[in-house]
This record gives sequence, C-alpha cells and structure tokens, in this order.
Amino acid sequence: MTDGIKWLSDLGSHVEGVVFARGLSAGDLAVRMGGDPREATEPIVDGEVEHLGMRGGTYGVRGDGVVRVGEAEGWAFALEYGDSTGMDRLEAIASDGVEAVHYLPMSARPPARFHYVKNGVLTCSFGVGEEHRRWGAEPDFLLPELIDAQVLHPDGSKNFPPSREHFAAYRKRTLGVLEQRFHLSLPRTVIGERRLPAYAVRGTPAMRVGQDPDHQQIKAWAVAQGLTWDDNSGGIRSDIRETWDDHIVRQDPRGTA
Repeated sequence: MTDGIKWLSDLGSHVEGVVFARGLSAGDLAVRMGGDPREATEPIVDGEVEHLGMRGGTYGVRGDGVVRVGEAEGWAFALEYGDSTGMDRLEAIASDGVEAVHYLPMSARPPARFHYVKNGVLTCSFGVGEEHRRWGAEPDFLLPELIDAQVLHPDGSKNFPPSREHFAAYRKRTLGVLEQRFHLSLPRTVIGERRLPAYAVRGTPAMRVGQDPDHQQIKAWAVAQGLTWDDNSGGIRSDIRETWDDHIVRQDPRGTA
C-alpha cells in the first residue's frame, strides 16, 4: 500500500512545494530545476536542510533555493525549500514529452495551488478551494473527477465553501483527485528519516552538512566582527562566507591572503 499524496494537506514543515515529473530520473529533474549534477550533497534528511545556509529573499531579490529529490511510483519528485524554481521552470521541466505536476501547499490565502504541464504546455491549473476557476490549455482536464469527488457541482460551479468543513479535509478531497488521476504517491518518510540528495537550484547556499574545513578560522573572524549565527551543524552561513570571501579579496586581490 502506498502513501499517496492526500497527507500533504497536513504538511506543516518548511517544504515550499513538491514537483513530480514522469519521464525523468530524480537527478535529471534536479538538473532541469537548475541543479548542478556534480554538486549534489550526500543524502540528507528533511531536518538537515536548515543547516545548508540558505538566505531568505529581500524585496525584489530572490533568496536561495534547494531541492531534495527521489523517485516513487514511476515519478521523480523534488521537495522544494526556500526560493526554489519549480514554478519558474515548469514548462522546461515538462519539455520533450515529460509530464509534471506541481503542488504548492500554501496557506488558505492565497490558496494551495496545482499545476499540470505536459510536453512544455500548461494544461490545467487551479487553486485548491477555488477549483471552479481553472486555467490552462485544457482547463476542464480534471472536471469529471472533481465532480465525482464532490469538489464541484455537476455544472462545474463551486460545491460549497470550505468553511463548511475543516480546510485540510477539503484539500484532501482535491488531493485525492490528483492522487488517483496521476497515480501519485510520496512516502511520508521524506519528512522525517528518509535521506535524499539535495541540490542548490537558486543562489549560492552552503551545500554542506557537517563542519566546514575552515569553520574555526571563519568563526573566529566573524565573532571579532560581531557576526554570530547558530552554527551547531558546523556549517558556515552563506552570507557570512560571502563576507569572509570579500574580506580575503580585500586582503589580497589575487586571492592569496
């Protein structure tokens, strides 16, 4: 018995999105999302992502993005963290005959979102809780299934407001439609003990778990500058390392301080 994806309705971790791709390996999916195939981490658990030194975005500027990738039930999947690239690269991910499903488990406003792209074309998309407002090349692609699941009325209008039931329960019915239509499944252990390789897909996060070789040197310098951070993992936060690198260049522009 597989875990399906309805459990994503209760997803409370720092996962920002999930990309599924059929027709690609997990490594190929990471590359299409912007990862360097030579720079995957050793397999890590979900909780270790916070040690990769990702910077958050600022107004008008994207932060760092990381994915952990694997395969299940004939689909490659990527769990997105930070400012990942799934939304930006869906058409490229699903080019050359590949199918991609993207689920964004957002809060109620804006709603969680679903996107289905096939062969580079956005086929169908909608907000969860707003399934009566659909767009894409085939906006009614899932209409029969949504009606059968009583998400929508037979005429395609909204069945009833989510306030009539817990919103997570409402999301489960829509996720059940996606689960059955696309035969999607994501092991629950990906949020927990399952180890998966991670790739940087945006920015320059410090893609290392465990102590950096120059940790003590940079830590001593940073503390002297009044810069501190939670370094229980032994990693150097990416912005601290960039400041350090700038310091080294100023010391010796040839990079030989």
